[in-house]
Amino acid sequence: MSNPLYDALFAPHVGKDSAFLHLLDGTSISHAAFLQQAAQNANALAALGVQPGDRVAVHIQKSPQALALYAGCVQAGAVFLPLNTAYTATELEYFVGDSGASLFVCDPTEADAMTAIAASNGCVLHTLASDGSGSLAELVATQPTIAQVAARGDDDLAALLYTSGTTGRSKGAMLTQRNLLSNAQALVEGWRFTSDDVLLHALPIFHSHGLFVACNVSLLAGGSMIFLPKFDTDSVIARLPEATAMMGVPTFYTRLLDDPRFTKQLTTHMRLFISGSAPLLAETHERFENRTGHRILERYGMTETSMNTSNPYEGERRAGTVGFALPGVEVKVCDPKTGAELPQGEIGVLEVRGPNVFKGYWQMPDKTREELREDGFFITGDLSMIDADGYVTIVGRGKDLIISGGFNIYPKEIEVFLDDLPGVLESAVIGAPHPDFGESVVAVLVAEAGGECDVAAIEAAVRRDLAGFKRPRHIVVLEELPRNTMGKVQKKELRDRFVDVFRTAEVNSA
Repeated sequence: MSNPLYDALFAPHVGKDSAFLHLLDGTSISHAAFLQQAAQNANALAALGVQPGDRVAVHIQKSPQALALYAGCVQAGAVFLPLNTAYTATELEYFVGDSGASLFVCDPTEADAMTAIAASNGCVLHTLASDGSGSLAELVATQPTIAQVAARGDDDLAALLYTSGTTGRSKGAMLTQRNLLSNAQALVEGWRFTSDDVLLHALPIFHSHGLFVACNVSLLAGGSMIFLPKFDTDSVIARLPEATAMMGVPTFYTRLLDDPRFTKQLTTHMRLFISGSAPLLAETHERFENRTGHRILERYGMTETSMNTSNPYEGERRAGTVGFALPGVEVKVCDPKTGAELPQGEIGVLEVRGPNVFKGYWQMPDKTREELREDGFFITGDLSMIDADGYVTIVGRGKDLIISGGFNIYPKEIEVFLDDLPGVLESAVIGAPHPDFGESVVAVLVAEAGGECDVAAIEAAVRRDLAGFKRPRHIVVLEELPRNTMGKVQKKELRDRFVDVFRTAEVNSA
């Protein structure tokens, strides 16, 4: 048995002296050197008792060493579990425990707080810092630069990615070798990536966009990446002349457009700008094209499926749409109640099927059956339509999903947290348009009878226990929540009421 991901992404580059990672300090790491680091990581995992199929949870900053750990997991057959660096200890305890991780890697500054989590869940704890130091790095450095490649099949798990839960409990999406490899192959074909490409990479690598889209595509095509620690306007503008392509979230592009140094001359040599993880405003499309002459290519994906659709590389890239199904992927719009496919142009729930669609939710068979049909179609929950030309448009998001700066936020998770705070009777969490993040979080609270909500104390609790991207940026207290005759909270009414809150009012900086 082979190892599909390793064979396609990494094996072709063993011994190649071509540049793979161009770093912020001006140095580069070759494909060969990176693959040696990957092998050392694979050997380190074996030394720690990690077996094929075991989960390796990581809560670490972006670095070449972090990427090499991912590659080492692929080579060792371990299941990679990247966790958002903004997660708090309270949140991390659930992910580590639910996944049954055998190894938990965190930043050295977090070691004291994470020791108890690792101990209570029976997993080994090691550290890895953004500068490449830490206890795992010390172990890796002692390992041979050649390692065995674990035998894995197409349906074996390669990654476990947690999505925010609509009922307060996050779900672990099980992604297989086939899921990740087929999607990278479709994107390389659809976006015309080759070994000549240099991708400007300023995304985080704890979720699908930055890791499985950007990195896997570059590896499969044999190109290189300008591997920046994070998005910084100065750094991006300075390194853009070296790149041929860039992947980003809408926030990247709005911030570049706000800088007068971002000009047509600066982008003349660029082949492709790609945007995803959140809707790109038509205004941003127009400003970008007017400024640079380039038309941003917008695409659509999910944690459970990686990429599903994309505007065409050649052909009209329509603002407000997410293009067509990728090669090998099927999409259809269905009635949310009956599941029947709807006629062209009607709005319903988008369903997708293809080799990119995940295996199911970790240890949640009932939830898997609810959202993954027997015929292989996944019910995305996104309200969509397909026009006469075949372009897919996402017209709304089911389950009240908020996307802020490219991060998915489910209101129920935050509502459960807020409702448990002293003085809060109930809460409703909604998204409101935000000029920088696309959307941001608004929390509407109702105080307990005869009491009041201590907003300052609530903000302090939010800062302590919620990841930054989930924190409400505006908190308001009402006498009661609007409800219909059945008692259901009318969130549309709240969204309409607070639609301009981030444009016209000072907001809490929770």
